[in-house]
Amino acid sequence: MCRAVDLQRAVLAKNEAAAQILRTELTARGTTVVNLLSSPGSGKTALLERELRLAGERGVSAAALTADLATENDARRLARSGAPVKQVLTDGLCHLEADMVARHLHDWLPESTRLLFVENVGNLVCPAGYDLGESLRVVLASVTEGEDKPLKYPTAFGLAQLVIVTKTDMAEAAEFDEAAFRAHVQQVNPGVEIVLSSVRDGRGAGALLDRALAVAEGNRVHTPVMARAGA
Repeated sequence: MCRAVDLQRAVLAKNEAAAQILRTELTARGTTVVNLLSSPGSGKTALLERELRLAGERGVSAAALTADLATENDARRLARSGAPVKQVLTDGLCHLEADMVARHLHDWLPESTRLLFVENVGNLVCPAGYDLGESLRVVLASVTEGEDKPLKYPTAFGLAQLVIVTKTDMAEAAEFDEAAFRAHVQQVNPGVEIVLSSVRDGRGAGALLDRALAVAEGNRVHTPVMARAGA
């Protein structure tokens, strides 16, 4: 058991070092990384496609790296926005790691890229422990997933710097209790901002882009209690 724990710590420590190097390099060239985490089916790809399209309309240079176990379906969807997009196939690995991101960015990411959105593998367990060199970590949850999602996945929500609720046009049909969800998020991550969004009716359009640009401009980002404790 001790050997397993030691191995996990060593793997995470190696990833942290790689993430810091990547963050330093990208920040130096003016690129801000946004790490998007969620369960499968949260609407993450649809929301990101909308935000990439808005970025193009505003003249903001944005790109996306999207990860899945198999198929390039999400990359094709995101490419409809007109932004540079690259697919990462993990071949069964349930999360991205910093060195994987760095390898896929090599000789691909346009120099002028101001925002890089990384759409992580659909999973709220494995990706939660891996820093990808991001300056903003966003966790998404749809109204159909239940108000207790933050309590079931405390690490993912506890390390989030922004929480986005998706598919809010379905909230009434799903009997989504917004107050309960907000209370559960605050229980694991006091003070984190929660944004309501729906790609279908346009609610929250541009909110993710605005928050990412604010970080790129040097505005302070939320520091989760869990992150401070870990540090």
